[in-house]
Amino acid sequence: MTDGVLHTLFQSEQGGHEQVVLCQDRASGLKAVIAIHSTALGPALGGTRFHPYATEAEAVADALNLARGMSYKNAMAGLEHGGGKAVIIGDPEKHKTDELLRAYGRFVASLGGRYVTACDVGTYVADMDVVAQECRWTTGRSPQNGGAGDSSVLTSFGVFQGMRASAQHLWGDPTLRGRTVGIAGVGKVGRHLVEHLLADGAEVIVTDVREEAVRALLAQHPSVRVAADAEELVRTPGLDIYAPCALGGALDDATVAALTATVVCGAANNQLAHPGIEKDLADRGILYAPDYVVNAGGVIQVADELLGFDFDRAKAKATKIFDTTLELFARAKTDGIPPAAAADRIAEQRMAESRRSGR
Repeated sequence: MTDGVLHTLFQSEQGGHEQVVLCQDRASGLKAVIAIHSTALGPALGGTRFHPYATEAEAVADALNLARGMSYKNAMAGLEHGGGKAVIIGDPEKHKTDELLRAYGRFVASLGGRYVTACDVGTYVADMDVVAQECRWTTGRSPQNGGAGDSSVLTSFGVFQGMRASAQHLWGDPTLRGRTVGIAGVGKVGRHLVEHLLADGAEVIVTDVREEAVRALLAQHPSVRVAADAEELVRTPGLDIYAPCALGGALDDATVAALTATVVCGAANNQLAHPGIEKDLADRGILYAPDYVVNAGGVIQVADELLGFDFDRAKAKATKIFDTTLELFARAKTDGIPPAAAADRIAEQRMAESRRSGR
């Protein structure tokens, strides 16, 4: 780890993590990082990302950021879980094997339940079935193996509820009918989100770095429009809502300055490229639905798996994202702060109260 990563972990406001584990299994080629940010509310819960990071330090930094975000997400979702995240370094198309996933599962198991894993970018239900062969603290498994299946189903549903709440707050009507929504990233979550929006009567514009993902979507939904890239999408005239649904850092200075949308509500984690972006959005009159509030449907789904999965019960919990988002906007208005800052305050208060209660 570089000095910058160590500074983040031990000294910056973005740190404060309880534990960071570096994992290596040379036989399978596994290199992974497991970050546990907080167990104040319960065992840390968060997915496993498989990504070809440029450096090991970049992988550690991403794990730290994602784990911290999971603490806030789980707190806002009302779950009895803290926040954790894992990243596996490598190209999943080239380096993913059963041997590697099982080695990873043994590392998760060695934590004795302090961290519960699930799917994320680059990992799928079938992968969690393999991890579960070595680790009982694995969610996101297939229904055939006692799991909840694809968590992107309720992730997209929760984002849709966040969009409905944004529409209610801004336009006085909880529908996207007649609105134009731009989605950057139509992978596991984005493609489900398209279906919710079309069913509600919205016009949808998409972009994705993977041409095959766009082609597959258009084959199912030929009415969807396509932008050449995210830069073109955010500048599209008449855009009502922008939904970042790929990797983090989507809202940087250039993007915020160019946005034509009046709402940002998407599934990607860690959308704000740096502190202060939330204020820039507010200063431009753009309503930001904090990512970890609206994209909590997936973690709600996998958390329910630990209780013996019931889809209707999990969906009912995810439906409450609508109310949570509305309450958050009201709190932000009362406190005179951006919604992202209000969400942080609420989540931090819940974690602090749990620590004081001696959980």
